Formats: sequence, C-alpha cells, structure tokens
Amino acid sequence: MEDAAPHKANTLTRIVIADDFELMRIGLCTVLNAEPDVRVVGVANDGQEAVALCARLRPDVAILDERMPALDGIEAAQRIRPLGVRVIVLSPQGDRLDRARMARYGIDGWLLKNITRAALVEAVRQVRQGQTLISEPDEVSRLKQIYGQTPAAPETLTPRELDVLRLLARGKTNAEIASDLALSRGTVKAYVEQIIAKLHVSGRTHAAVRAVEMGLLRISDE
Repeated sequence: MEDAAPHKANTLTRIVIADDFELMRIGLCTVLNAEPDVRVVGVANDGQEAVALCARLRPDVAILDERMPALDGIEAAQRIRPLGVRVIVLSPQGDRLDRARMARYGIDGWLLKNITRAALVEAVRQVRQGQTLISEPDEVSRLKQIYGQTPAAPETLTPRELDVLRLLARGKTNAEIASDLALSRGTVKAYVEQIIAKLHVSGRTHAAVRAVEMGLLRISDE
C-alpha cells in the first residue's frame, strides 16, 4: 500500500512503457509500480502507440525498447521528447549509441536491458531530475564479448544504392522507391538488403542512422 504522506502528488513520477514483448512490459510494470514515488500510467506495444500515449497522457518519463515495430525507440524518442517527456531507451546489447547521438535524438538515458532493478529505478529518478545517463562502458564491453565484436568498417555503396538509401531514409516503402527510381520492387528489395549488409546494421532504420553518422546523408536528407 502506497505511503501517501512522504510522497506528495507533485513528486510522483508518471511513466509510459513501450516494448513489443509482453513479459518485458509486465516485468517493467511490476518493478516500477512497486516504488511509492513511481507509477506506470500507460503501456504500449510499439513505438507509434508510445508516441500516441505520451501525447495523450503527458507522462514524466517514457521507457522505450530500442527495437520495436512501427517505430523503434530512437524514432519514437524524436517524436516524444518535444512533448516535454523525458526518454529512456533500453538496448538489448551494446550498440554504438554515444552521448552525441543521445543529444541528437532527444534521448535522456540509454541503458542496457541487463540493468538491475535498483539501477533502473534510480535511473528513472535521475532522468526525471534532468540528468543524462548512459550505460557504463564496461557493461557494453562485456556484452560485446557475448554478442560479438564491433562490426567491420562498412563497404562502399554504389551510386544507385545511395539513391535507394536517400529515399529509404525519408521513410519511403520499397514500392514507393521502385516507382521513384523506375525499378522493380524485387530490385529495390535486393538493393535494401545489400545496403543493410554493407553498413553492418540490423534494419532499414539503423541503415539511415548509420549513413548519417558516416556522412553519406545529411540530417536534412532524411
């Protein structure tokens, strides 16, 4: 039972959680709702739903899975942060997200999913107070030993692959890219697969992010 006396309403941290795995959502809700000064007010299955919930509920903090359908955690953070909601992204492994990218995409905290219960709760409180957090380098290094070493340098993209990448970064579907470039959908699909492989990324969104980091695209190109 919540002790109302020492935790007034204006100190209650209201949270929206977004993760496409049900057990992860349940676990986060259980951990956070056990704290007297924290309350989960909304739960989303993907990034788009998280954005909609944050726009409606205006929580203090949104905790987003880095990898979700519809919108991933980074894309969702870009849309949620302007609402005045602070954002923590939970990453399944030590992807290369540094402080510069955190600032660029409006992320207040980037934490590995192996974070302890106590550390997560403390991170929520610190982010609510305006601090910026990132998982410790030794945690990232340890996970890299489990999941593999840092990918090799990306291969050079052809002019046609760059054309496809620019349209992909604007959020266009394979069908739309095929129409714009007068290519078949199968050809575009093959180009997208080649781009993902050459950039050593896990999907379309990460390909666009990596291209910006490498200087292949400008933010305005997206």
